Amino acid sequence: MTPASGKYTDFENLREKALTLRREGLSRRQIRDRIHVDNNDILNRLLEGEPPPEWTKRPNAKDDLRDRARELRLQGMTYDQIQVELGCSKSSISLWVRDLPKPERKRTREEASEIARRGWEPTMLRREEERHAVKRAAAEEIGAMSARELFLLGVGLYWAEGTKDKPHTRRERVTFVNSDPGMIQVFAAWLDLLGIEPERRRYHVMIHETGDVSGAEQYWSSVVGADPSAFGKTTLKRHNPRTNRKNVNAGYHGCLAIRILGSADLYRRIEGAWCGIVGAVPIPSTGNRA
Repeated sequence: MTPASGKYTDFENLREKALTLRREGLSRRQIRDRIHVDNNDILNRLLEGEPPPEWTKRPNAKDDLRDRARELRLQGMTYDQIQVELGCSKSSISLWVRDLPKPERKRTREEASEIARRGWEPTMLRREEERHAVKRAAAEEIGAMSARELFLLGVGLYWAEGTKDKPHTRRERVTFVNSDPGMIQVFAAWLDLLGIEPERRRYHVMIHETGDVSGAEQYWSSVVGADPSAFGKTTLKRHNPRTNRKNVNAGYHGCLAIRILGSADLYRRIEGAWCGIVGAVPIPSTGNRA
């Protein structure tokens, strides 16, 4: 390193004085004032390699927290428990105690899960009550339904869930399929409104082959109030062992298909009514005007 020019030409002698003062416990500011060095770069060179005295070091505000965190970890506390105790972040705790052994698990995973579940039970019950309250209020707002309202609702249901005619394959026949008994009941009431006789209605159950086939047939028969003779052959869906089916409980009844005999004219009326509904809905403005 080349000594500075000017008043700092006797660099080695100046460095010896600076180091002596440093070892006596003086701060950088005190040394600067004693040897009259105003240039920080020069002062850094003069003190290079000499550690500052302890009293000049700033204390780390987290040193006490770190020491306490290590104590708690050695006592067997988890990160969560230490965080609650000290109010610091988990990332800091992890950094401070990662070299310490993990505490022994005092509970099995099953026991911990059960404790967590019990802790969440009041919250889950409250949320369930809120959910049911909203549903009840919404149901009460509906009130009685007029024939016109039922007609429009039925058209919308069919256009969402029923089979449609395609230009490339003409299928002007009415077939409605759903697994929701409420949807089936509303559609059946809509057929009653239109005067579709029970003799024109055919029913087919569609269910996974591992389901309760006979139970499903009885279930759907009771939902629509139809004689078993109105039901065609049940369609079974083959089981794929690679799929993880969720619909395996006692409430699984498959789907019910309702097919109307001689329904070409009815299908055209449905399609026309749907077009009328779409045409009656105001088209939202895009804001782009010529």
